[in-house]
Amino acid sequence: MVPTDMGTLLAAPGDEGKGCKPNTVVYSALIDGLCREGKLVEAKEALSEMVNGGCVPNAFTYSSLMKGFFQMGDSNSAIHVWNEMSNNNCTHNEVCYSILIHGLCKDGKLREALMVWNQMLGKGFKPDVVAYSSVIRGLCNAGLIEQGLKLFNEMLFLEAKSQPDVITYNLILSALCKQSSISRAIDLLNSMLDRGCDPDLVTCDIFLRTLREKVHPPQDGREFLDGLVVRLFKRQRVVGASRIVEVMLQKYLPPKASTWAKVVQELCKPKKIQVGIDKCWSNLYC
Repeated sequence: MVPTDMGTLLAAPGDEGKGCKPNTVVYSALIDGLCREGKLVEAKEALSEMVNGGCVPNAFTYSSLMKGFFQMGDSNSAIHVWNEMSNNNCTHNEVCYSILIHGLCKDGKLREALMVWNQMLGKGFKPDVVAYSSVIRGLCNAGLIEQGLKLFNEMLFLEAKSQPDVITYNLILSALCKQSSISRAIDLLNSMLDRGCDPDLVTCDIFLRTLREKVHPPQDGREFLDGLVVRLFKRQRVVGASRIVEVMLQKYLPPKASTWAKVVQELCKPKKIQVGIDKCWSNLYC
């Protein structure tokens, strides 16, 4: 249960019952926090108290509840919240659509997600990277990789908020590698680098697994990752290169001596040393 009545909680000391009355923003923040903690029962109780107190829930309020239910694996309750929005004349916005599409795809309900996707487009809303990536994941999981690639290529010509991120790239890379389309995966990786998107641990794992299982004779991936580090350094992408080096060390795949020299030379530049020192002092006093 919600631990105390919101009106009492916000009352001024010595003036109980006459404090600030919570508004929609306060209630929505409370509900969002409860949902993030997985306390959906308490969140629903807060919503009831909110409505009974004369505050009208907004799209953010309902979005928090939908996201909370999906995270708990309760897609039926999330859909109920979506319908409740309509019944209460609360307009679905882009964030609401994105959360619903993501949740449905994660739950394996691709057909329903595509229906919502088409409804979203029909109302003139522009999907964000989360919505696009969710549908691409659903299509790839269903074996519809070419359709996933079509959506991915569509993203490349959209505004910044809908541009593919490393998660989107990893979805397509994984799907291509699973069907042994390794050359296409390499081409996509090259495009990823050219567009300024750095690989992460998941990207490395995808190619390491592919090199072990799909290539004859099998490779441990050291040469591949080493080459990736060098390419990133040539593009002055030091953070991305350092991240790959960390992965190599975790996987017991040490870089070549020449690559180590580049790493040390770059990280030992005066400005970077000072940044490192400042970070250490900051961590000590936090």
